[in-house]
Amino acid sequence: MSGLIMALVQVLVGIFLYVNCLMIFTFLNKAVFREDTRYILFAQTLFVDSALMVLTDMLMILSLYQYRIHMIPCIIMFVTAFTICTPLTLVAMCLERYVAICMPLRHADISTSRTRFLGLLIIWGISSVVPLFTLVAYLSVVPPGSLFSYDVCSVELMLGQEWQAQIRVTILQLLFLLMIIIIVFTYIKIMTAARAASSDNKKSTNKSLRTVILHAFQLFLCIMQFLSPYIEMVFLKIDVSVYGHLRYADFVIFIIAPRCLSPLIYGLRDEKFFHALKHHAFFNKLSLTMSLIISCGDGLPLKTKCY
Repeated sequence: MSGLIMALVQVLVGIFLYVNCLMIFTFLNKAVFREDTRYILFAQTLFVDSALMVLTDMLMILSLYQYRIHMIPCIIMFVTAFTICTPLTLVAMCLERYVAICMPLRHADISTSRTRFLGLLIIWGISSVVPLFTLVAYLSVVPPGSLFSYDVCSVELMLGQEWQAQIRVTILQLLFLLMIIIIVFTYIKIMTAARAASSDNKKSTNKSLRTVILHAFQLFLCIMQFLSPYIEMVFLKIDVSVYGHLRYADFVIFIIAPRCLSPLIYGLRDEKFFHALKHHAFFNKLSLTMSLIISCGDGLPLKTKCY
């Protein structure tokens, strides 16, 4: 049964990565997207979510088969800044919508290349706080020789001491409390602007309001992702089989699901990006078909079948 569930999870991961790669390709091939703050932040979420998905999927597979790996690669996978980067980027997206709706005349002056660079620097800097603490705390409690040992890589291994888990959770709670406050603030401001907007601008304002709500839901799922390992550790002591099923459920609900919302919000709901995405998807299929036709026409060996 676990093998079937794992196969289904891998299908979901494959679909997710394919869609994300197609969207990243669309972003890179359109200069208008590379110069817009909201699309730059969106592209960052695509890249970060794809990298995080690959890492967490590898860890889940290794943990399922109890495969022992060297501790240094295990530590590197756990101290990555990718885990916090997506929630912070969601907050930055909400702030960008707040500026665009509530301060439209200043939006062009605020949304500059210098501001974008500073914003991305702040996002990655804050994202490194929790991984840096996890690394320092782990190195402070383990013997130096254990760094060159082999073990099953899991979050329980990195949070062996109770104080490590408690401090990590406290930092995450403070961080996410701050992010929730910012999102609620932007929601209230955009909702106020929506009520005061004219009929011409009301549609755009309401769409931005729905976008903020979706980002808030994403943030909630991301928060649950960080809390789920502590719940899993409790079930690990009670029943190993329940623990295994719980890990699958947490992976799908709190890791795959919130990261599927970003392509939905900006890839399908955004008309400009959706049209560009359809164009590249159709163009790639057409190019592949034409290359096969040309290859067949150039005289491939008789054994080769062209469909």
